[in-house]
Amino acid sequence: MNLPFRPSPNGNDRGCTDQQTLKQRGQHEVFCGLTSIVWLHRKIENAFFLVVGSRTCAHLIQSAAGVMIFAEPRFGTAIIDERDLAGLADIDDELDSVVGRLLERRPDIELLFLVGSCPSEVIKLDLKRAAQRLSKLHMPKVRVLNYSGSGIETTFTQGEDACLSALAAEGQTETQNASDHLVVVGALADIVEDQFRRLFSEMGIDNVTFLPAKKANAPLIIGSKTKYLLAQPFLGDTARVLEDRGAKRITAPFPLGAEGTTAWLKAAAQSFGVSEEKFESATAAGHRRALIAMEAHRDALQGKRIFFFPDSQLEVPLARFVSEELGMRLVEVGTPYLHRAHLSEDLARLPAGTLLSEGQDVERQLDRCRAEDPDLVVCGLGLANPLEAEGMTTKWSIELVFTPIQGYDQAGDLARLFSRPLDRRTRLGGLLCN
Repeated sequence: MNLPFRPSPNGNDRGCTDQQTLKQRGQHEVFCGLTSIVWLHRKIENAFFLVVGSRTCAHLIQSAAGVMIFAEPRFGTAIIDERDLAGLADIDDELDSVVGRLLERRPDIELLFLVGSCPSEVIKLDLKRAAQRLSKLHMPKVRVLNYSGSGIETTFTQGEDACLSALAAEGQTETQNASDHLVVVGALADIVEDQFRRLFSEMGIDNVTFLPAKKANAPLIIGSKTKYLLAQPFLGDTARVLEDRGAKRITAPFPLGAEGTTAWLKAAAQSFGVSEEKFESATAAGHRRALIAMEAHRDALQGKRIFFFPDSQLEVPLARFVSEELGMRLVEVGTPYLHRAHLSEDLARLPAGTLLSEGQDVERQLDRCRAEDPDLVVCGLGLANPLEAEGMTTKWSIELVFTPIQGYDQAGDLARLFSRPLDRRTRLGGLLCN
């Protein structure tokens, strides 16, 4: 069975590429970047994330991760207390002491991140200098980097961006005789990374690195022979660091669903000179499995109206997926920040005339949502329960970040995340009627 790549389903080569965006600047609600530690600490083995913050920071991460009291997670909090704030203790000495005790207790740590928070930034604690000092002290066994996870004027996925940009800045410079190689940028579940690695290998692209890697000490080589492919749309700072070091971005939509994954892989294949026949041979079976897995959900979602509140920066690729592959109708697609260059391929595949909004003004957006009364609302936890109480059907946007959704074999699971709330509403309605 031949399953050719389909370029654009809209009959419009530009889609929403040049469409004017509704700019919103007002009250907003979002988790802070510290939340990203919850998936990053599971991804990078032998790494540890030490938040320099308050007890509130510690409670937030503990609650988000759901860590049991006897577990040994790869994150913790160095708590800034009253003595530090009052200047009764040297906060640098305190931090050095905490790090020393941590490394003594956890000898498996090879990479330590000092993660800034709102409190540490408010008191102007220089974690960059602290990381440099501690790195000199503990190298070569432990490398120490820093980044900001502060929630001031950011959204929670930008914590991953800050972390990966710190890793990219420390990557090795390629040698003069280096050959073209691919870096896939963005934290992916191990099973998804393994699937993509296998597909690239079947296409003949063997020199592939993932950022972040599973191992903390895995080499990352960057230079003019580096081509990188974004797996997540919220990595603007990381992309900038890579390009400053000579890497070139492969323009592609994001790998969601059958069509998005095919287009993402196709962009890499074309960049590395893979023949059409070899590409089809490597991807046809996965494409077919994805279409079959989504079929039942497509029947349930076809024609349903969906509204996206800004939260994770995944909104535009998700909107492309539900519109193009599940037949849903887009009421509004809101996103905290619209990076048009990185999202160009997904924007081109949206239906022309889709309402795009950037930033947030919660009350005004709630008014628009209520007036439109969509079948499904994708939003943050803070809005979901109130909207459910008003009779709307919601999907928690954070679930789309924590769940493996990229690639062919996850396409059915991704579609189910959208169909399940509607199915739940139908079942509850039937119970109430009975």
